[in-house]
Amino acid sequence: MITLTEAPFDPGALLTEFSKGRTETGAIATFTGLARAEQGSTASLELEAYPGFTESEIGKIAAEAQERWSLHDLNILHRVGKIAPGDPIVFVATAAGHRRAAFEACDFLMDYLKSRAPFWKKEHGPEGARWVEPSAQDYADRERWG
Repeated sequence: MITLTEAPFDPGALLTEFSKGRTETGAIATFTGLARAEQGSTASLELEAYPGFTESEIGKIAAEAQERWSLHDLNILHRVGKIAPGDPIVFVATAAGHRRAAFEACDFLMDYLKSRAPFWKKEHGPEGARWVEPSAQDYADRERWG
């Protein structure tokens, strides 16, 4: 499932729901990303996306992960709109038969979300607003998957 939302979310509740009834799943890996204050330089983070298009593009990489690691299931929830420092911004969960597949798929999905997913990110702080691009490390992390 892929969801974009402006509403805050509870990662623990998402994990509990995702885990229910998984009698054949051997591993669930999750990642929860939080918005950072960047040592006081960011009062809020703002993410923009094109509804429909962004989910579709994320869906393509999710399908690749599903096939590549034979996932039983996955869940990607990403905030859009204004987000306060400390608030969860992204939740990724992968379910697989074994831990390595769940870990690697979760890592793969996050590397894509950080470097190539169609989001536009702006940080608001004491000195005004500025657009933020993925870092060189974000791109390098993504490249390791081929």
